[in-house]
Amino acid sequence: MRVYVDDVVCEVQYIGTPAHTTNDSIVWIPERRLLFSGDLLFNGGTPFLVQGSLSGARAALTTLRAFDAETIVPGHGPIGGPDLIESVDAYLAFVQQSARAGHADGLTPLELAYQLDLGEFSALSDSERIVGNLHRAYSEIGGAAPGTVLDAATILGQMVEFNGGHPLTCLA
Repeated sequence: MRVYVDDVVCEVQYIGTPAHTTNDSIVWIPERRLLFSGDLLFNGGTPFLVQGSLSGARAALTTLRAFDAETIVPGHGPIGGPDLIESVDAYLAFVQQSARAGHADGLTPLELAYQLDLGEFSALSDSERIVGNLHRAYSEIGGAAPGTVLDAATILGQMVEFNGGHPLTCLA
């Protein structure tokens, strides 16, 4: 859909697959090479995909790359450039690889989260989201369709447990 703000064209596009949630959309302003990514991108915070899909989120990042944006306004965190796409993709790849290994070893998502070294991703805020993201990854490993509704109460409870029993803050 095209929307005009004065004489500037703003293209609103549904991303086409469950990613952050089941209905993510972006706004692209081609004249300015400006992309509003919504929650498909986080800058400085841990992405959260419990309501969407890890594989879909990675596919969405391929779509975002194709815009060749100069400036990106993420859903959370400071404005950045195309490097935001790569940093989020690296995190998602880490979650997928970790989930495959943990699932093969018979670990639950929470057990795996406790064992993981977040490495370069440890500086991201809201690191307890790893638990939810692992649940999403495990569901996909088990054959669940992207966007399948997961048990949010259990997942959020485990995130609180992983967070030392402290309430979730959502700083990102």
